[in-house]
Amino acid sequence: MQNGLRAYAAVTAAYWAFMLSDGALRMLVLLRFNELGFTPIQLAYLFLLYEIAGIVTNLAAGWIAARFGLASTLYAGLSIQIAALIALAGLDPSWSIALSVVYVMVVQGASGVAKDLSKMSSKSAVKLLAPSGDDGLFKWVAWLTGSKNAIKGLGFFLGAAILGIWGFTASVITMAVVLGVILIAIIAFLPPGLPQGKKGTKFSAVMSKDSRVNQLSLARVFLFGARDVWFVVGVPIYFKTILSDGTPDGNRMAFFLVGGFMAAWIIGYGFVQGLAPQILKAKGRPQSEITQKAMHWVGYLTPLPFVLALAAMVLPPEILTPTLVIGLLLFGFIFAINSSVHSYLILAFADAERVTLDVGFYYMANAAGRLLGTLLSGLSYQAGGLPLCLATAGALALLSWLSARRLAANPALAA
Repeated sequence: MQNGLRAYAAVTAAYWAFMLSDGALRMLVLLRFNELGFTPIQLAYLFLLYEIAGIVTNLAAGWIAARFGLASTLYAGLSIQIAALIALAGLDPSWSIALSVVYVMVVQGASGVAKDLSKMSSKSAVKLLAPSGDDGLFKWVAWLTGSKNAIKGLGFFLGAAILGIWGFTASVITMAVVLGVILIAIIAFLPPGLPQGKKGTKFSAVMSKDSRVNQLSLARVFLFGARDVWFVVGVPIYFKTILSDGTPDGNRMAFFLVGGFMAAWIIGYGFVQGLAPQILKAKGRPQSEITQKAMHWVGYLTPLPFVLALAAMVLPPEILTPTLVIGLLLFGFIFAINSSVHSYLILAFADAERVTLDVGFYYMANAAGRLLGTLLSGLSYQAGGLPLCLATAGALALLSWLSARRLAANPALAA
């Protein structure tokens, strides 16, 4: 048990360090390239390959971990992130916009690979290290997931702060050095307890044959699409437009405020995720009952984006802006509960012998949802402004609810 706790602590520390750098990097890229004159749609393009990489990586990462061991994917994730940061420091401001976009997309794609290698390793380790009985698994995964998102939110603040203090190049180099030190420490001190891998594992095994995993993954696609369709482009652009007076100083202040709101949203979201087992009173409840929660909570979520879309159509800006803030914070609370239930269920459903494969498949679906949301965010906002963007979020939440209904009715849960 002591080795298990030490391994869990080491994996969590590595995941925290990575997510802090991931949040900071997103804010650094967003603010820096807005300063260089990138349009909102061009800014969205910078993150597309990041999401696409997640789809491919999660499928491959589950197999790599099953084949070579969980520690190998954890080390690889940190190493690739360090390389991506160093590459980003080599960006030349004299390059054309087109070349800069392609270069940063590729680097962000590498960062996306790194993130999903680290995430799959950390989440799979929880399944293997968490104590059995009561709601031990739910508590451990909720705490890991919630703390990760709170740390990523702090990364948003960190990215904005160090950009203003040190500038872009010095900031990314400093982050690379810090991650390098953490990687060396993890390699040196990670205790035994993580699986070493099986050489006979075939890549075809990544596709799950468990209908519960497949149905949960489909619900996850639409759930995260419902968040990112407003989170990536629509709401940040709206807030920037409302908060900026059009001057360079006004734009910078608006971006700092937008980044601050997004960071606060993520931190609050992570905090609620960590408390989800207590909020749901999960101790002693059977798995089938917690699965029902996945349907109920996305059902609570679905009407909210439609209400906000209607508000965006009829309310003046001075009333709409605070209404959006309140509504999106409520969205975050409900979304966090639902996301935490999903994170528990995928580990509960996964067989210990193929946990990395099932978790990789599930987070492939997660990345597909983020990609779907990112694409629809720019398209819906450009076609119909904030109302259509929010209505699209509602439609995706509705699809997640329908998928969760199928999951809750799965006969395998009665076993």
